[in-house]
Amino acid sequence: MSDAVEPTRILIASARFYEDIADELERGAVRVLEEAGAAHETITVPGAFELPAAIAMVMRAAEAEPQRWGFHGVVALGCVIRGATSHYDYVCGESARGLQDLAVQQCLPLGYGILTCDNDQQAWDRAAVDRRDKGGDAARACLQMVAIKRLVGLLPA
Repeated sequence: MSDAVEPTRILIASARFYEDIADELERGAVRVLEEAGAAHETITVPGAFELPAAIAMVMRAAEAEPQRWGFHGVVALGCVIRGATSHYDYVCGESARGLQDLAVQQCLPLGYGILTCDNDQQAWDRAAVDRRDKGGDAARACLQMVAIKRLVGLLPA
């Protein structure tokens, strides 16, 4: 039996409401994960509000099929741009709360990459890999949390 540690497996959960921004966030996340030698798979959901439920579904599926659905961490990506109604506040707050609840209750290494912006320009300034690269930042955060989980013995070293 080998003592080799399996490669880090990361799930990218991408909210596609703003597809062009989602593509750029994913591009940054994938670059960081590949540079780190982490395997990754992407699932997509309609918007940021659906991210917590989709991630919870994958976690439930991992209980039955860990080789297929088991991931060491998750990078949640999306964008919410303020509109003329209070919908923005609900989507931002509930998606953030749902993801934080999963991270804490399930001891899930999570990289939070949901942009909450007033307009398209702010979103692009944060998403673009040649600017703030928030997709890359979220992937780095996830990998750091995986390392902490390994450090404290909750994952094989």
